[in-house]
Order: sequence, then structure tokens, then C-alpha cells
Amino acid sequence: MSVTAVAERRSIVRLLRGVRARPLSTVAFAFVLLVVAAAIFAPALAPHDPTDQSLRTRLLPPVPMAGSDPAHPWGTDPLGRDLYSRVLYGARISLVVGLGAVALQALLGVTIGLVAGFYRGWIDQLAMRIADVQQSVPFLVIVVAVAAVIGPSLRNIVLVLGITGWVTYGRVVRAQVLSLSGQEYVSAARALGVGDGRLMVRHLLPNLVAPITVIATLTVSAMILVEASLSFLGLGVPPPTPTWGGMVAGGRNYLADAPWVSLVPGFAIFSTVLAINLVGDALREALDPSLRG
Repeated sequence: MSVTAVAERRSIVRLLRGVRARPLSTVAFAFVLLVVAAAIFAPALAPHDPTDQSLRTRLLPPVPMAGSDPAHPWGTDPLGRDLYSRVLYGARISLVVGLGAVALQALLGVTIGLVAGFYRGWIDQLAMRIADVQQSVPFLVIVVAVAAVIGPSLRNIVLVLGITGWVTYGRVVRAQVLSLSGQEYVSAARALGVGDGRLMVRHLLPNLVAPITVIATLTVSAMILVEASLSFLGLGVPPPTPTWGGMVAGGRNYLADAPWVSLVPGFAIFSTVLAINLVGDALREALDPSLRG
């Protein structure tokens, strides 16, 4: 078995052990899987169309509050739309944005970090100066500015978050590549005539799985929060598509009389982000030798 295959296998084993070793993280992981399943099967699970409006059923409270309707277990919004159905469909947007943005960030950051750390020189200097300039401006400010210019849509949000969020991956991967480049197996591969591309992909990249996985897990929750913030500001996915941030914004004028309109999607954001962070924390502890007892 090759060195890279052994590294990949050990990383996967440590990931699984890290989650199983912490009961709270196991529950969090199960909750994340539940959210993913709810998003995938939303059309089958949702009792109503998330965009159907009915003023006769507007602002119904959740079960079991007085005046509630079992047909709308989590209540309705000011337009009579079922909150349960909208939360299920809103999970789709949050997960698509979170996973899509993280995938694009990882693709850009890992590629830039690999090339910069491997070749060094002017390529490294250019990449790191671009990263410095980008990090000098708050991330959310960049995202809001770009989203306001190019317009709100699901594709645009994923592109904006992906392109502006690569720096963390790039810096971590660059640092790891600089450290790994001096290892004996890298020198042996060079002596055997292994090309630069194959050396980076087959010998260096597998040893970066652990830090990339931890960063990606923690970044998904951050992207869900950013998407909710953009939707709250009206810069996310436009109506009538249900989004958790947009639902929170839609109920801000009814907090005194119908707080559930904002609290239901708000709790969905809170619980999902918390669960992902707990899983990410368990993975970080499992993969970082300095944190293991």
C-alpha cells in the first residue's frame, strides 16, 4: 500500500473515531444528516406548497398554542404560508449555498496554496499579497458589496462566497506544502522522475485531507450564516423562493404579536449551525495531535 493511500486511510479512521468519541458530536452529526435528508426530500415531507398564500390562515400560531391549526404545525406567516413547509424548502437553499460555496472555496484555495507552496518564488509572493489585500477588508463587507452589484440569485451568491472565501484554504495549504516539501518521500519521488503535477496531486494533496476537511466543515456553517444575512438584507435569493434569512426578515415587524414567524426559521439557522460546528470541533480535535490527550 502506498504512502498516500495509508495517509488517506488513517485520516478517514481518525475522522470517524473523532465523531464517535464525543456523544454530543454524534448527536450533532445525526442532526446534520436529518437536515440534509429533510432538504433532499422536502417535496415529499412538506404538507403544503411553500409559496401558497391564504389570508384566511395568516399568522396562525404553532401547535399547541391557542388558535393553532394541526394542518400548520409550526404556524403560518403574514401571508398565510406554512412555516414548516417553508423551513424544509429553505434548508435546500442554505445547504446548496453552504456546500457549493465551500466546494468552490476549497477548489480555488487548495489549488492556489498548492502551486504557491510548491513553486514558491514570485508565484508565492503574488498569491500571498492578493490574500493580504483581500483579508484587509471584512469578508461580509466584500460579499455585500459584490452581491449588491451583480444582483441577487442563487448562482451569484454561491459564486461570490466561493471566490471571496478561498484565502483560509490557500494559507493553510501553502503552509502545509512548505512543510511537506522537505519530507523524504517527496525527495524520493523527485529522484524517481515524478512530474510536478503528479507529485502535488498524488503525494502532497492526500496529506492535506485532514486540515482541508476541518476547514470545510467549519466553513459550511459560516456560509449558511452569511447566506441568511444576505437574504435578511434582501441581497440573497429573491422571493418567492423560501430562505431562512428571508423568513426571519419577513417576521421582524410581527415580533410582538407573532414572534414564531421569525423564531421558527431563526431556530433552524441556530440549530443547524451549532450542529455543524460541533461536528467540526470534533473533527479538529481528532485530526490535530496537539489537542488529543
